[in-house]
Amino acid sequence: MEFSLLTMGTASALPTANRYPSAHILTVRERLFLIDCGEGAQMQMRKFGVSFGKIDHIFISHLHGDHLFGLFGLLSTMAMGGRVGDLHIYGPEAVGKILAFFMENFGEGIKYKIEVHPIKCKEPVQIYDSRQMEVFAFPLVHRGETYGFLFREKTPQLNVRKHLIEPYNLSLYDIARLKEGKDLVRSASFIDEEGNRVEYEETLKNEDFTYLPYKPRSFAYCTDTLPFKRLAGWINGADLVYHDSTYTNEFAELAKTTFHSTSSAAACCAKEAGAGKLVLGHYSSRYKSLDTMLEEAKEIFPNTELAKEGMKFEIELDKFKE
Repeated sequence: MEFSLLTMGTASALPTANRYPSAHILTVRERLFLIDCGEGAQMQMRKFGVSFGKIDHIFISHLHGDHLFGLFGLLSTMAMGGRVGDLHIYGPEAVGKILAFFMENFGEGIKYKIEVHPIKCKEPVQIYDSRQMEVFAFPLVHRGETYGFLFREKTPQLNVRKHLIEPYNLSLYDIARLKEGKDLVRSASFIDEEGNRVEYEETLKNEDFTYLPYKPRSFAYCTDTLPFKRLAGWINGADLVYHDSTYTNEFAELAKTTFHSTSSAAACCAKEAGAGKLVLGHYSSRYKSLDTMLEEAKEIFPNTELAKEGMKFEIELDKFKE
């Protein structure tokens, strides 16, 4: 049951020889989700063996070119590859106009349906829901309408402790109710000292008979943004956080004027959120070496890594014992 992030683009507005614009693949239980689609995204997907056909949902954080310019090429390639299944695209409201322009001028030959899901919110809102996972969008503080995303597994169905089934004569009905999180109330009896049968009700507490099979995993994508207090609460407890890290502390004032974050600010957010791991990305082209950026973040949040093209960050499944 894989839950991983593949980083395909870590540059900011200006790509470099070794860094592509923003594009990432989140894999959740064999389902692939594309997050942002900067220039060259489809080339990176080819390079790293990502199946175009497995992508049914694309999430666009905002409408700056380094997060969007790869979308037209990808949509065209999908058509040339014979795609017929629906494609869902989530993003700021204006993404609909952009896609309408694309279809009018370049849509010939596209046989699949592109369904646009416009995002407009001031607080976290659910934008995707399936049997196993849900996605929330939340506003970021950047130039123009910008959103981050929280991908979260749903709490799995409870498991019943097998060694208690026979001693308590649990029926299939009983087991089903326990898996739903319910207590069992059932009739019982015993023979007292005088030989009389005494009827009573017994309650089997759900917590005594069940356990959670594994801890639900989560990933937060916090791209281009100024630091702000509410963000940590919105991504509280995320196992993995990808955060804007455009500058080092030396350029903290520039980060403010361009509505970006430093690596230290990203680390502070991860620490306050109680995150499991922080991944830095969206680096300014001025940096050939990212050593200082990583050092400044690690001083605040030790479990920090640098995103690099082709790196995969996996969230291991934490199983609970019976």
